[in-house]
Amino acid sequence: MKTFRRVWVYARAYPLLAVATFGAAVLGNLAGLIFPKATGMVIDNVLSPHRPDLLLPYVLVVIGSFFLRDALNAVRVRSNNTFEQKVVFDLRRDLYSTLQRLPLRWYDQRATGDILTRVIDDVTNMERVLIDGVEQGIVALLQIIGVGIVMYWSNPRLTAWMLLPMPLLVAGAVWYTMTARFRYRDQRRAASAMNSLLLDNLQGVRQIKSYAREETELERFSIAARLVGETQLVIMRTWSWYSSSMTFFGALGSVIVLYVGGTDVLHGTMQFGDFVTFLLYVGMFYDPIGRLHQINQLYQSGRAAYERVTEILDAAVENYGKSDGEPIARAQGRVEYRHVSFAYRPDVPALHGIELAVESGQCVALVGPTGAGKSTLVSLLSRFYEATHGEILLDGRNIAGIPLSELRDQIGVVSQETFLFNGTILDNLRFGRPGATRAEIEQMARAACVHDFVSELPEGYDTHVGERGVKLSVGEKQRISIARALLKDPPVLVLDEATASVDTATEQFIQQALRRLLSGRTSFVIAHRLSTVRHADLILVLQKGRIVERGTHDDLLARNGLYAKLCRAQHTDRFFESDIEAVFADDGKDRSWDSLQR
Repeated sequence: MKTFRRVWVYARAYPLLAVATFGAAVLGNLAGLIFPKATGMVIDNVLSPHRPDLLLPYVLVVIGSFFLRDALNAVRVRSNNTFEQKVVFDLRRDLYSTLQRLPLRWYDQRATGDILTRVIDDVTNMERVLIDGVEQGIVALLQIIGVGIVMYWSNPRLTAWMLLPMPLLVAGAVWYTMTARFRYRDQRRAASAMNSLLLDNLQGVRQIKSYAREETELERFSIAARLVGETQLVIMRTWSWYSSSMTFFGALGSVIVLYVGGTDVLHGTMQFGDFVTFLLYVGMFYDPIGRLHQINQLYQSGRAAYERVTEILDAAVENYGKSDGEPIARAQGRVEYRHVSFAYRPDVPALHGIELAVESGQCVALVGPTGAGKSTLVSLLSRFYEATHGEILLDGRNIAGIPLSELRDQIGVVSQETFLFNGTILDNLRFGRPGATRAEIEQMARAACVHDFVSELPEGYDTHVGERGVKLSVGEKQRISIARALLKDPPVLVLDEATASVDTATEQFIQQALRRLLSGRTSFVIAHRLSTVRHADLILVLQKGRIVERGTHDDLLARNGLYAKLCRAQHTDRFFESDIEAVFADDGKDRSWDSLQR
């Protein structure tokens, strides 16, 4: 009932289609009841008294009833399919909308393959229930009710005999319904695990090949696929016994009527035509019961799928909130952290009492060992995660009171894991600002060192980058990602290891571009290469979720603390980078690679 109530929320939006479907089903079933009655009348009124003149009128009546029944069925199928497709569309739209609004914490705990299985396979199973199951179920129930009323009205005694197998049919249906959900749930989980493994291996195919693990991964996939087959076989073995038993019990009804009704005909208490009519009605009564058993199997599959889909629909989405002030046109960019703490799990704190004030236009660099909390700190600013304690202010306003769409419009993010959509370079750049002109895009591409290499491609900005940008190098993808964020022109910019994946020479170009583009823009820069952050207005050194040092590059070197230790560890790298800078210096000296090596 919970499932039907949930579907009813979507179905009630289209009352006219529902009425058309239900009305056509009722009238079609009534038209279908004419044939058995007409057959009995032909036997008693035409064949027995030998009245050939009455045969044609009865035949025309039967033809008319068949035509009316099938015409109404056509109306029912068309209106029902339109009705169900609209419901499925609304369900899919709401499901995708919910996925878009779920917090990153929710995705951190689930495999992408499992989510895809729920959105594609599970919704498809639900669609089969809605399109096939609901339609056929309504028709079957109406036929059972209609035929049952006619049979009881014509011969109550024989109807009672005919219903003797019903307790067995009901008991079997109850047993199957009570136990099937567990079998189908196991099958859906096995299919989800197989799809998750498949997606994972497709995304990691280069790693599989580089480590020559093809046979190992084939064995893992075979185990997962075999489990899917085994769970499906459990379902079908159970269904084979259940379906055969229900068919046999239904046939007993016809056998009972054949014996009891045949006895009545022999004793002269029942006319032969009435007996034939009743026997035809028995077939019409038990045939939809058999279809209901098949629909029950379909429903149990859809029920297991719907439980997995509703886990997404019922998940807590991000708190987009209501604005506690005037909408933000463009923020000034002053950011303040007030005693902010955060934990991914209660027993694993990631940040402790962060106190930070960043003035508009300042560049703040975050450095520290891996796992110190650098990415977490900037993720809280965009509310990808919500602070456990404390508050974060943008222009003196608590970001918890700023609607997410407004807040994230003010912040541009370039992450270390570059993601490009499967489209053209132009599409990916324009993602930052859909209304940008071609001239604006090329101008920003030049600033981010993108235009030169794009211009050398055969199709230029219309080059397709492939899935996740596979047709481009890591450095090229990173530069496009930076240009995309800058095209958005946000007052606050977050660069999370934005130059970690590019070579040192390319980094120098990007750093020069960033120094120009970050002017007048509040920026947070996370980098392991200290050469990337030494020009920052403020450097924060994090360790174990705490800010242990803060200051400029020179100030922190003079303190001889953790920052100075990190600098000494990268001394060789800094020397090498300074030589790379010299390669591009235009001072007339010999800057060839051989010269630098010497």
